[in-house]
Amino acid sequence: MNRHYWIRTMATGFCLAGLNASKPVAAHPGMVHSDHPLEQTMERMHRTMAETPVSGDPDRDFAALMMPHHEGAIDMARLQLLHGKDPVLRRLAQEIIIEQQAEIELMRQWLAKPER
Repeated sequence: MNRHYWIRTMATGFCLAGLNASKPVAAHPGMVHSDHPLEQTMERMHRTMAETPVSGDPDRDFAALMMPHHEGAIDMARLQLLHGKDPVLRRLAQEIIIEQQAEIELMRQWLAKPER
């Protein structure tokens, strides 16, 4: 099996694993998923991850694939701040934004270093 395909498939699979815990489609009658802001965010994140080239180097691929994953989490956290009411989840969303922005910057800097 192509190593690049395997790495991308595994990374996407880990991201999708949490979706099984969400409500089934039937729980949202009449809703077109792509019209829901959280669904749009997830679709954008998965599309970006799928389009991210992999090198076969596990360290580089981890950083390259985690960046769009974190960007998706930040987008979702921003939606929580716009629409969410629960103070605990709003505080969590704020923490996610701060922490994952710092992690994205760390990965960007790591990826910008010359090949090892």
